[in-house]
Amino acid sequence: MPTIKYKPTTPSRRNMSVPSFEEITKFSPEKSLIVINKKHAGRNANGKITVRHRGGGNKTKYRIIDFRRQDTAPATVIGVEYDPNRTAYIALLENEAGKKSYIIAPVGLKDGDKVYSGADSDIKPGNTLPLANIPVGTFIHNIELHPGKGGQLVRSAGVAAQLISKENNQALIRLPSGEVRIVPMNCNATIGQVGNIEHDTVKVGKAGKTRHKGFRPTVRGSVMNPCDHPHGGGEGKSPVGHPGPLTPWGKPALGYKTRDTKAKTEKFIVKHRNAK
Repeated sequence: MPTIKYKPTTPSRRNMSVPSFEEITKFSPEKSLIVINKKHAGRNANGKITVRHRGGGNKTKYRIIDFRRQDTAPATVIGVEYDPNRTAYIALLENEAGKKSYIIAPVGLKDGDKVYSGADSDIKPGNTLPLANIPVGTFIHNIELHPGKGGQLVRSAGVAAQLISKENNQALIRLPSGEVRIVPMNCNATIGQVGNIEHDTVKVGKAGKTRHKGFRPTVRGSVMNPCDHPHGGGEGKSPVGHPGPLTPWGKPALGYKTRDTKAKTEKFIVKHRNAK
């Protein structure tokens, strides 16, 4: 899927590019599978800002995605759609009983294709199987961490994990980050690479498009006052004044590892993503 580049008719157009949307075949969502997507502008239940630089943005409706894929009836792809809530495209399925559902659209999935889920499914993009039934070396996405909970890993545009080995009811999976992780073999995963693989090459081009996504401007700490940020203060451009950069709350930033080495999930990680 190539991107479309514009002629430099304005400063914002000079470096802007957009997806070509060649994979999109359906342009309006299924009304039975959308719900109101209420915005909170980074505020918690008490009205306090817990995530900075959020607010505004275009109104969106949330598409209900079937991450569990427990319906074993064969389904037919009746459209590939754009989803404003995620980087990947989504595919609308309809089974023999007329029930419709959305799934993450993998590369190569087209209108009219049949999609299956269950242990007896073929190894084809879009089919969902337990890891025990997937051959070693296969590229997968939408991976469960707990059986029946639904896919939690590898759901972004263009990513895929690889099944490395299977032993003692445990599967070893290499994630897109480079991390190697243990997952129970009775967990489900979907075959193939997530679609919209050119997503990371798109250039925003102007600040307004970022505002449309709900992101408000960010100010550097070095231009703040000392009361607002550890990097603030000083005459003119000043160094941070600390052994290393800090967050607004005084915690180490930029490279400081924050993962808890005593986390319960640490035993499932065979190789960390930063390991040499």
